[in-house]
Amino acid sequence: MLWVLGAITIGFVVLTAFVLLFPSSFIDREFSQEVQEHSNPLLDTLMKTISTFGYMPNAPIMVAGSALLFLIFKHKREAFFLALTSLCSLVSLGIKILVNRPRPTDNIVKILVKTTEKSFPSGHVLFYVVFFGFLTLLMYEVKTIPKFIKFPVSAICLLLIFSIPYSRVYLGAHWFTDVIAGFLLGLICLYGLSVWYLKKPVP
Repeated sequence: MLWVLGAITIGFVVLTAFVLLFPSSFIDREFSQEVQEHSNPLLDTLMKTISTFGYMPNAPIMVAGSALLFLIFKHKREAFFLALTSLCSLVSLGIKILVNRPRPTDNIVKILVKTTEKSFPSGHVLFYVVFFGFLTLLMYEVKTIPKFIKFPVSAICLLLIFSIPYSRVYLGAHWFTDVIAGFLLGLICLYGLSVWYLKKPVP
């Protein structure tokens, strides 16, 4: 498993170096234009809805609400780790400042959602992979959760994780390399959090 984590980490580092050298690449422009060729009002609404959970104050409210729910049902450790998922926003912010990559502009792509922060990596994608990924893990680790809750929650979480990269590019909020970097970094953070959680606590 460690070699997979190593490969993902190397992939993220290489992608970061690529973006630093080529902040506006042909690959990004072509991918965005290809994705937005298939736009329509219904898809616009769907993509905006998918991205809704990653905006302020929705994201922290969702994290706090989920942690509180686990706390109410006496799952203190799970509540603590769910709260930790919010720290990925600090990771995203730090890298955004270091890379300092501008967002896509309306002379290249169609901007459906205007944002002010820097572009690399995608904070939305990073948050979705970490929060919804860890929530999916809990659905299978916490044995007291009924199956009629486990399966729908897991399905929704996985759907959001794999649709958010497309949503961010479709909305003109990010480049292709932004969302790939967000996904890779999210996997690294999720792995670290999951290993820590699955490690047996000391009595």
